[in-house]
Amino acid sequence: MCLSPPTITMKFHGAAVELPNGKTTSTDIPKHVFQVAVVLIFLTILPLCINRNNPRSPLPSPKIEDDHGLSLRSRGFDKKCDIFTGNWIPFPEGPYYTNATCNLMIDQQNCMKFGRPDTEFLKWRWKPDECELPLFDALQFLELVRGKSIAFVGDSVGRNQMQSLLCLLASAVYPEDISEKYTSDINFKRWFYADYNFTVATLWSPFLVKASDADPNGHSYNSIMNLYLDKVDEAWATQVTKFDYVIISAGQWFFRPLMFYENGQLVGCFKCQQENVTDLTHYYGYRKAFRTAFRSLKDYKGVTILRTFSPAHFENGDWNKGGNCVRTRPFSKEGLKVDQYVWEMYFTQMEEQRAAAKEGRKRGLQFGLLDTTEAMLLRPDGHPNHYGHSPQRNVTLADCVHWCLPGPIDTWNEFLLYNLKGGQKNA
Repeated sequence: MCLSPPTITMKFHGAAVELPNGKTTSTDIPKHVFQVAVVLIFLTILPLCINRNNPRSPLPSPKIEDDHGLSLRSRGFDKKCDIFTGNWIPFPEGPYYTNATCNLMIDQQNCMKFGRPDTEFLKWRWKPDECELPLFDALQFLELVRGKSIAFVGDSVGRNQMQSLLCLLASAVYPEDISEKYTSDINFKRWFYADYNFTVATLWSPFLVKASDADPNGHSYNSIMNLYLDKVDEAWATQVTKFDYVIISAGQWFFRPLMFYENGQLVGCFKCQQENVTDLTHYYGYRKAFRTAFRSLKDYKGVTILRTFSPAHFENGDWNKGGNCVRTRPFSKEGLKVDQYVWEMYFTQMEEQRAAAKEGRKRGLQFGLLDTTEAMLLRPDGHPNHYGHSPQRNVTLADCVHWCLPGPIDTWNEFLLYNLKGGQKNA
């Protein structure tokens, strides 16, 4: 039986994983016999254990396949360089922009505006293990997307990436806000770069599927929600067919209390504390939501890109119990402890995308990947903490979910540019 402890100590990609029992025993069995036995045991057990204990291997393999059956995660310019595996290294030149040079960021991520005293978190850069990740070039990006469009579909962390992109491009040109031509919903924003005929949009849908409030007291930070897991959120699904690239992501909203519906029937819940309702994990809803989202794009002719789970870094308490994120430097990989739920969320996304890509190839569909999870696990210093204001101006709760602008989230768009240049096929 494979054990799955709630917290695992690991080094990423090719490094050690701390097992529940690290003891060794002596034996009188001949050495070569013992070695063969050990190999056979590992060959038997490893396939069973790798599903959840090895961060390298989303089920059933670490590959996310494109429409030709090739690995998107490993294909690159430099002999299958994996840009998503690496380390943060000092970068004294600092960020691409500041809140003085870009006025497109919202207060929630504008950490310097609200007095964050340290700036060291701005002086690190992602360095892949096997190659170089080029600096972001705004003009090059705009040329690559000339006449095209990109939609960020998901929650406010997806919007966070979109705002990072706007600020990165601001060194070349500012866009026109054309949102009101399409909707009055402030959660659906569109920006247009006339000189390049390029549109970037954020389509807010934190669950990807149809959702509604279930709490009689109304919506709040932790109120219960109804999720209709087999019904896509039409608010975004009806719009993305006109975009060339759709970047899908979701995560933190699935930790709140949820009621799960399928085929119009209540099938269970997560943290609902109601009698006669089957208890299900949030992974159940998370998996079904991504499955429904991908299936809704079965006839989409653009490129569907998964942006993987973005971890929070609350310490000293839960998010609503005084938790905060006060660190000013990245973590080291050595001995990093990662909560098992992070990998469960990550594995779930990767499994569903792989299944969708396999099925989509039959219809000529294209899939891509922005695998940001490993890089962001190492950046507890990149969150606003108390140096950012939500629309409700509630500064008593620390924000250890979103990312400061500028900050490590700018790396996501370096990944995106690398992929658009052909570094990773169809991404």
